[in-house]
Amino acid sequence: MEHPYLFFVKLFEMIGLGHFAHEYPHVVYTWVVMAILIIGGFLAVKGLSLVPQKGQNFFEVIVSGIEEFMVEITGEEGRWLLPLVATIFIFIFASNLIGLVPGFFPPTASLNTTGACALIVVVFTHVIGVKYHGIGYIKHFLGPVWWMIPIILPIEIIGHLARILSLSFRLFGNMMGHELVLGILFLLAGAFFAPLPIMALGVFVALVQAFVFFLLSVMYFTGAMEHAH
Repeated sequence: MEHPYLFFVKLFEMIGLGHFAHEYPHVVYTWVVMAILIIGGFLAVKGLSLVPQKGQNFFEVIVSGIEEFMVEITGEEGRWLLPLVATIFIFIFASNLIGLVPGFFPPTASLNTTGACALIVVVFTHVIGVKYHGIGYIKHFLGPVWWMIPIILPIEIIGHLARILSLSFRLFGNMMGHELVLGILFLLAGAFFAPLPIMALGVFVALVQAFVFFLLSVMYFTGAMEHAH
């Protein structure tokens, strides 16, 4: 289903890039989300002080909340993962929320975006495994005894590939479904503000989906760090 109106797609049409914008709206709005987060981050750190102001307090609460929740799962050893997991959560949450603005498209309503995020998480999971356990990390895929390798190895490979599908399709399905419902309501009853309750629910859905992706990512990272001996 095509979105009734996309502001930045129209903007790209004006500069002669309409074909690209229509073909890849998720890329265009990923750039928009990135710009918003970069500008927001710049403004957040611009006025840093020992006596925090309202804006600094707001961002400190968010970042410290993410950090403390993550450390409860991974332990103190996993604190270095904060930049990645916080970025994942904030990017996905912002990408989900932006779809609630009329004329904007949530990048997470595209399987390309959610698949890319899932691929980053799963690949980095194995980077963590190798970092903490060296070449011995491969034993995780081979089973407890050598004669079980032909059975355990395919199962482990399929299981790790399924993580990519699970992360990407769960987020994509929920956000695309919400986008379709909003689009239908705007077309049928937009003048009567019928979509407003769905939009209010959409804020909750955006937060939950970002949190689920974040939580599963942290659990995968923790599993790699606590690789069975």
